[in-house]
Amino acid sequence: MIRMSHLDELDEHEADLELRIKKEYAAVFGLFRYCVLTQDATYLCNKYDLEFVPREHYPFFRVVMEDVWVWDKNRPSRMLPRTEVFTTADVTVEELRGEGDEPSLTPEALAERIGESLSADDDS
Repeated sequence: MIRMSHLDELDEHEADLELRIKKEYAAVFGLFRYCVLTQDATYLCNKYDLEFVPREHYPFFRVVMEDVWVWDKNRPSRMLPRTEVFTTADVTVEELRGEGDEPSLTPEALAERIGESLSADDDS
């Protein structure tokens, strides 16, 4: 009988979390208008406000985002109604679709993509 060490189990768990978040990212990507990249995280959002805040010793950026998905495998829920981020590093904002372009993904299609059911009576 081969026993896995605790480190092997942890590595397998981390790999599973990483695979699940990559699949979820691919599934939800089409719902968002912007991708915001900071030194610490990747965010998908539909509205953002980026402000440069000059300071004598450490200028920083303030990013306020609404309707947000955050790449963080350790969070139980990656969807946030609003978040505010402060960073002294670069911020990159990519526009994923133009203004007025609606996402082509329905809630049902999204649930199917990430392998969940929206139906409350789906106990089979």
